[in-house]
Amino acid sequence: MSIKYAILGLLHYKDMHGYRIKEHIERNFGYMWSINYGQIYPNLKRLESDGLVTKKEVPQENAPDRKLYSLTEKGREAFTDWLSEAPEREMLIRDPFLLRFIFFGFGDPDTALEQIDRQIDLYKATRSKREHNMERWKDMDIYVTQVAKLGISFNDMVLQWLLDAREVILKNAKETKKKASGSLE
Repeated sequence: MSIKYAILGLLHYKDMHGYRIKEHIERNFGYMWSINYGQIYPNLKRLESDGLVTKKEVPQENAPDRKLYSLTEKGREAFTDWLSEAPEREMLIRDPFLLRFIFFGFGDPDTALEQIDRQIDLYKATRSKREHNMERWKDMDIYVTQVAKLGISFNDMVLQWLLDAREVILKNAKETKKKASGSLE
């Protein structure tokens, strides 16, 4: 996802400062995309120099002035053009756990099961957060709601896969131990 277009999209809702943009992305898009301050501010500066956003200094009591960014008409047009472009590629699943999972066969099955149990706990907790977000977003437009539903469905799919994988690995470990103990007799 392009940071440029994420920022332009968020500024459709309301004017925001950099910290608020990052906070919004982390809270609402964190399951599908991450960002850091080192990406936000250079992009805001570039968007401003390209005439896609404007910046206004807002005085703060006992703090430095806050820079509030607003979408320009040129920014709206650039965003609309981006919306009509074909997607860059298919949806990717990039998860360090899946890379680790592939190599669990070189390690101890008990360690693999511990790691899977951690992931199961994580996805159960994430499911709860997604349901909370769905409740918060129920009055948003249909597109936000549909992405929230996708998040819940994806979470449920991965959770079921983890539970199934755990069962298969546990069964395999028991069979391997049984065979090993039977061959010693």
